[in-house]
Amino acid sequence: MATKSQIENAVDSHFPAAAARGAALRQRGDLAKSATYDARRKRLQIELVSGSAVAIPVSQVEGLADAKAAQIQAVKVVGRGYGLHWPALDLDLAVPDLLAGCFGTRAWMSALGRKAGQATSEAKAAAARENGRKGGRPRKVVPSVPVGRA
Repeated sequence: MATKSQIENAVDSHFPAAAARGAALRQRGDLAKSATYDARRKRLQIELVSGSAVAIPVSQVEGLADAKAAQIQAVKVVGRGYGLHWPALDLDLAVPDLLAGCFGTRAWMSALGRKAGQATSEAKAAAARENGRKGGRPRKVVPSVPVGRA
């Protein structure tokens, strides 16, 4: 088990790099100035310190997808704009991750991708029909394996 001084040394050694990353985020404006929930559109709206704003459907955010509107509206900006916190949900999300399109864990994002891949549209159906007229999906080319010498 690490001693208190070992932990303090580890924190001290990482602090300058973390402070530099935070300064870069502030300079780019990738931190939240405010966050609100638009219940009518079911979107989390984040105003950034840069003056830009983003709106994210809460159905895509892990931890918010099944939450009640009152719980989502209680969002607080924390960490000088780095994070968002929902006390009733015991949920914290990093603003830079949300801006990068990462709305949850790897498993959550994979599930979102599978769900999106199942979506149908007239454009998808038209592309499938066109591909069918051309003979369907091309066959995979299996590379030939050289036969060893005996």
